[in-house]
Amino acid sequence: MPLRLAPTFRARLAESARPLIGMWVTSGSPVVAEICAGSGLDWLLVDTEHSPAGLETVESLLRTIAAYPITPMVRAPSGDPVALKQLLDLGAQNLLVPMVDSAEQAEAVVRAVRYPPRGVRGVGSALSRSARWSRVEDYLTKADEFTSLFVQIESTAGVADAAKIAAVDGVDGVFVGPSDLAASMGLLGQQTHPDVTAAVLGTFEAVRAQGKPVGVNAFDPAQAQRYLDAGASFVLVGADVTLLAQGSEALARRHPRNP
Repeated sequence: MPLRLAPTFRARLAESARPLIGMWVTSGSPVVAEICAGSGLDWLLVDTEHSPAGLETVESLLRTIAAYPITPMVRAPSGDPVALKQLLDLGAQNLLVPMVDSAEQAEAVVRAVRYPPRGVRGVGSALSRSARWSRVEDYLTKADEFTSLFVQIESTAGVADAAKIAAVDGVDGVFVGPSDLAASMGLLGQQTHPDVTAAVLGTFEAVRAQGKPVGVNAFDPAQAQRYLDAGASFVLVGADVTLLAQGSEALARRHPRNP
């Protein structure tokens, strides 16, 4: 029986009249992912760069999230073609590739997620969840329609090449990472420093000038609103582990241990 895949994040952005608000899922827990999926947010970013999640875990998280009206994206550990192929084959329709510093890197990533002759993605859809084991009609010929690709700019080099990165055919949008950007500017841990903010806003302008949507990571509510006002199309405003840490600390403060 033919099966249909969910709309991509690219399609969600194109159809939305407002920015899409989301959060990170870094715990690797299907229970936590399900709680977050039912939150009413627009999207979730399942992380594999700074989390313990391996391939089996990501597949489990995607199955869990699929039951809810929210769009998952998976951040790859790197732009390695093998890693991207595996994430696509296990059913990740929306990929975010970190640490993209140049248009050349962006072009290589695009090739990695496309089948020949436009790219170098290995053909294994009949054996994988991506095509629901050949139950998605014409998956091989329509694979580009079923997937979306976003790249992450998080260095001074990436900021300098932002317009060229955004202009690469096959890059559906750019996500700015202020944490690593701040570190590359010699401002480690100072994501809201005026110079970092200025670099983020400059990247926004460069990306939007190419007609591509731009997003950003911003846990600070005031900073998130500033970026939304500046034209961010998608923003991550929190993370599962951060909420758990802050919530448990708040409980401890309300009920301090006896000295």
